[in-house]
Amino acid sequence: MTVLTDDAAVLAAASAFAPTLRAGAEERDSTAALPYRELEQLAATGLLGMRVPAELGGAGVSTATVAEVFRVLSAADPAVGQIPQNHVAFVDLVLRAGTPAQREFFAAEFLAGARLGNALSERGTKTSRAYGTRILPRGEDVVVNGTKYYSTGALTAQWIPVFGLDELDEVSVAYVRRDTPGVVVEQDWNAFGQRATFSGTTRLTDVVVPAEHVLRRPFRVVAGTTFSAFGQIIHAAIEVGIARGALTDGVAFLRDKARPAHGSGYERAVDDPHLVRLAGELEIDVRAAEALLVSAARAVDAADDDPGLVTHARLEVAAAKAFAGRVALDVATRLFDFSGSSAADRKHDLDRHWRNARTHTLHDPARLKELALGTFLVTGEGPDPANTLI
Repeated sequence: MTVLTDDAAVLAAASAFAPTLRAGAEERDSTAALPYRELEQLAATGLLGMRVPAELGGAGVSTATVAEVFRVLSAADPAVGQIPQNHVAFVDLVLRAGTPAQREFFAAEFLAGARLGNALSERGTKTSRAYGTRILPRGEDVVVNGTKYYSTGALTAQWIPVFGLDELDEVSVAYVRRDTPGVVVEQDWNAFGQRATFSGTTRLTDVVVPAEHVLRRPFRVVAGTTFSAFGQIIHAAIEVGIARGALTDGVAFLRDKARPAHGSGYERAVDDPHLVRLAGELEIDVRAAEALLVSAARAVDAADDDPGLVTHARLEVAAAKAFAGRVALDVATRLFDFSGSSAADRKHDLDRHWRNARTHTLHDPARLKELALGTFLVTGEGPDPANTLI
C-alpha cells in the first residue's frame, strides 16, 4: 500500500489515477456497474490517507490539495469521485473530534487502505438530517438500530460511519465495521445520475459496536470550526470536476464527430465560429468556477490557522459551491448546442454529465448558500455555526 507524504505526491497520484477512471466512466454509467476494481485501485494509490497528519504517518495535506484531488478525479468520473468524499470528510471528523487513541487507531486503518462509507441521511423523517437511528449503550459497548439511505460508498467500504441519537438525544457517530452482524447494505440505488456511487439503503439491526469506535457528540467539538466548510468544499470540487469533464467531452465531440449545420456554409462543425465562440464562453465559466474553488479552499486553510476567519471561509465555500453547481448544469446542458442532434444518441452517453450534475447538486440546495451570502451582505450576520450545510 502506497503511503503519500506530501501535497506534491498526493497531487501527482491523483493526476496519474484519473485516466484510469476516465477510461471506464461511460461503461460504468450505462451499465450501473459496481466500481469494485476502481475503488481497490484508488485505495492502492494512497489517496485515502492524504488527510492523516504527518505525526500519524500521513501527508496531512491542505484543503486546497484535497479540493484539487476531487476536482481532478471528478472530471474523469464524478460518480467514483464522489465515493471518497464521505471517506475524507469522516476521516476529518475523527481527526478533529476523536480521542488520541481513536486518532491513532483509525489513522493506521486509513493508511492501510481502509475505506469509509456513509450512513448519514434517512428517509421518512422531517428532514434528511433528522434521525430515527439510535446509538445506545449496552454494557461496555453500544448497540445501533436504524435504517439509512443515500449511503454512498457503504456497499464496498470496510467501515461505515453511522449517525444516530444517543441516550441524551444528541448526535453521536458509530464507526461500524462493514462485516459486523446485523449490517445489511442493499443495492437499491436507482437514481438517474451518479449511478456508480450505489448510495442506497443501509439497515442496522442490533449492531454491537465497541465503545472505542464511537465518537460521542462530536459536533460539540467541531462547532465553530471549518469542519462543515471542509465537507462542502469537496462537494464543490466534484461539481467543478463535472463541469470540466462535460466541456472536455463536448469539445471532443465537436472536433471529432459533429457535422456542420445544413446551410451554415462550413465544411466542418469545428470551423463554425459561433460554435467555437460558445465553447470559449463555457470555458470562461469553467475557469471561473475553478478559480473560485481554489480561492475558497485557501480560505479554509487560512481559517484553520486563524479561527477568526471561519465565517469568511464558510461564505467563500458557499459561493464556490453555489456557482459550481450552476456552471456544471449549464455546461452539461449547453454542450449539446455545439454537438448537434447526433450527440443525443445514447451510445455517446453525453447526457451522463447533466444527469450527474443534476443528481449531485440535489445534495444541498444552492438557495441556502445564496441566502447565507445575501444575509451576510445585507445584515452582517454570519451562518449559524450549527448549520453543517453552510
